[in-house]
Amino acid sequence: PSKLPSTLTGPPVAAYVAPGACQLTSDPTPCRLVSRTAVSETSSVLRFALPQAGLPLNLATCACLLAQSSSIVPGDTTTRPYTPISTNANVGYFDLLVKNYGEQGLMSRHLHEIEIGSTDISFFHIPFNVKLQAPEFKRYKQVLMLIGGTGVTPMIQALHELLGNPANKDIKVTVLYGSRVANDILGQELLDHWAQLHPDQLTVHHVLSHEPDDSPWSGGRGYIDPDWIARVFPPATRDDGLGVWVCGPPPMYKALCGPRDEKEVTGVLAELGFAAEQVYKY
Repeated sequence: PSKLPSTLTGPPVAAYVAPGACQLTSDPTPCRLVSRTAVSETSSVLRFALPQAGLPLNLATCACLLAQSSSIVPGDTTTRPYTPISTNANVGYFDLLVKNYGEQGLMSRHLHEIEIGSTDISFFHIPFNVKLQAPEFKRYKQVLMLIGGTGVTPMIQALHELLGNPANKDIKVTVLYGSRVANDILGQELLDHWAQLHPDQLTVHHVLSHEPDDSPWSGGRGYIDPDWIARVFPPATRDDGLGVWVCGPPPMYKALCGPRDEKEVTGVLAELGFAAEQVYKY
């Protein structure tokens, strides 16, 4: 990998902006690809220029953007959600951390193939893309982030505010992050760096599902399961400010908490006694 971009090496930065101010609106706007920096064999940070170069993105925390291209599938438009790893302290651009899923990932592969300077990708933002907002974080005393793969980017966005805003310093955060192999843990440098910067507030546990048995990896193996959750987080009780945030691929939601678009909590978290109001599905 090349030298890592500043958005993967810098400290957490709280730069909260309330919903409604994003300079990318509901009208898809072409954004120029400024740079693409490889950070692992399959992943890159892509920097896109904003239409108004003198302003930050002004995206709410937490919220995502929608990327769109009509040149991937003939006669069709491909749209995918992405959450920037940059913040509103960054002026004139935003950064996306993207894993190339190859044949399986129409947009992610396309993002890795387009030329620098391309304006093929349009971005837009709609009210539906606005999630749990940073001012609401203060209702929590402890947060468990259950992350799978590219689900890490919304959690990086939330961590900027949790760790970067002194008002949130008493909120303890535990990250339980499932990946496939050790050399492809998306955003690992950033999370591990932040855990060192904020040892009293952030603890990170990695769990690998496909790491070779003979590798030197000394961290967790397998999948996020009830044993892991019980090992790193207090048991579910109704009144002590516990929150569990889930972000990952659809099979992960199904196993841990039930489908993302259903308020009801099922699966592992329900078995452990967590209630719907304690679980947020990013």
